Amino acid sequence: MNQIRNFCIIAHIDHGKSTLADRLIQACGGVSQREFRDQLLDSMDIERERGITIKSNTITLTYHAPDGQDYQLNLIDTPGHVDFSHEVRRSLLACDGALIVIDASQGVEAQTVANLYLALDYHLELLPIINKIDLPAADVERVREEIDAELGLDPFEVIPVSAKTGQGVDRVLAGIVEKLPPPKGDPDAPLKVLIFDAHYDQFRGVILQCRVMEGTLKPGDVVHCMHRDCDYTVEELGIHQLKLVPRQRLSAGEVGYIIAGIKSVQDVEVGDTITLRERPAAEPIPGYKKAKQVVFSSIYPMNADEYKDLSKAMDKLALNDAALTYEKDNSAALGFGYRCGFLGLLHLDVVQERLQREFDLGLVISAPSVQYHVTLKDGTILEVDNPSQWPDPMKIASVGEPYIRASIYTPEEYVGPVMELCREYRSDSQKMNYLSVGRVEVVSEMPLAEVLFEFYGKLKTITRGYGSFDYEAIEYRETDIAKVEILINGEPVDTLAYLVHRDKARARALHYCERLAEAIPRHQFKIPVQGAIGGKIIARTTIQAYRKDVTAKCYGGDVTRKKKLLEKQKKGKARMKQVGQVQIPQKAFIAVLAEDRK
Repeated sequence: MNQIRNFCIIAHIDHGKSTLADRLIQACGGVSQREFRDQLLDSMDIERERGITIKSNTITLTYHAPDGQDYQLNLIDTPGHVDFSHEVRRSLLACDGALIVIDASQGVEAQTVANLYLALDYHLELLPIINKIDLPAADVERVREEIDAELGLDPFEVIPVSAKTGQGVDRVLAGIVEKLPPPKGDPDAPLKVLIFDAHYDQFRGVILQCRVMEGTLKPGDVVHCMHRDCDYTVEELGIHQLKLVPRQRLSAGEVGYIIAGIKSVQDVEVGDTITLRERPAAEPIPGYKKAKQVVFSSIYPMNADEYKDLSKAMDKLALNDAALTYEKDNSAALGFGYRCGFLGLLHLDVVQERLQREFDLGLVISAPSVQYHVTLKDGTILEVDNPSQWPDPMKIASVGEPYIRASIYTPEEYVGPVMELCREYRSDSQKMNYLSVGRVEVVSEMPLAEVLFEFYGKLKTITRGYGSFDYEAIEYRETDIAKVEILINGEPVDTLAYLVHRDKARARALHYCERLAEAIPRHQFKIPVQGAIGGKIIARTTIQAYRKDVTAKCYGGDVTRKKKLLEKQKKGKARMKQVGQVQIPQKAFIAVLAEDRK
């Protein structure tokens, strides 16, 4: 067990985690030159194109140390984006140490600090690494100071590397063996195995990625999932080396995979503890937390005939993405669809893109919303994320809105615009921490619903790309939320209803009305497009009617003849408005909802 090291790589997004993982794999001979490709552990096309890691991946490497001994290195590559911090948390549970990577030009950023605190919560040993030292803008000494001041780590233990050129990678491997501790555990104790990830293989079912904490597991053993309370028989187990390598046993301290005839990722809980049915452990491994969805949106097929295809696609996608939740939804305008829960806006974007690419579906996605706690006058508390479930305003006593604590790291000269941006997005309180020369942390408490729309993009714009942002959910606070309905010719359109703070209701309603007025074709009568809270109209635009010139056939004669024809037309228009149907093309909904999500 002294020859095993279980570690992961944590960092802010785009600080070079996947590139460093590539160099470590090459240095250990884990891949031949012919088989090598960049972002080796990133399996999805979206990960490669966007240059981000979405799912954690693991690989077992053999390192021939200078002292002549062979070490088994179990490397877990983790995502850096705040939306996937749940993946990071699960990976940290399976590790004994972590490499914390900092960009030599950007320095310590928000997600770096958030991941550091996560690692400290799980009592991991940390090895700091400064990456991208080959860049012209690299300032290694300044970053050393930030590591000392902001992370509280020893700046003299830092290893400077260039993951792009491979410079310093040998020192990283030596540091992993020397500084990171070997795993603990007793191979003869009752079995405790942590499931830290799972993915679906269409030929073999669910493949569990796991870390053996205590005991020994062999093929043919009947295992019991402690959280799910279900039993499976182990068909195969082994280690990851770009492909699955079967073994006869996995003992305490090792990381590998288990295949046990599980049909769906929904049948297992990531973070669960596996033990032997015949000789069970006394209690599960501590630290397990369920993924919590914070953003909710409805997904509809662009063509109603594709609903069955969407259903199959959602089922298949959920096999690989345990954090995605969905239930059936129905709209009068867009037909049948699904109401989905996501970990964040990036998660929503990734799911949408995977549905379009992998299953060739055209989709309409409703405006994202968060979950509100609504207290009724009779004391009942409802959890509402869908405007269609919003209760009668006369029955509501109070509404609670989810708040976050946002940490924004920015150069000193942008502090004013950043604080102004936070105030614009209904920030409750702000404080500043001066971290090092020219670097400031702005801590702000603000509603999660505000962050969903344009906040991150605006932050990057006003800080010229140097601002970074991380957040954690803190609590629900009482607020003034209203349901805004969009009326077309006096009829409410359920798909376009949304929940918003009352102060921002009119501006958004006006935006909806204007977009609809552009997208809906003209009819033979005037069509009012209105935004309303209850019975009160807060915004309106009008689509003008086509007008036929009924007096064109009158070449002369008395003016009363023309008046008589115009009066007759006026009555016809009024009657048509009462009984006429407004034809709303689907492109109108797509135009409004797509614009709203930008």
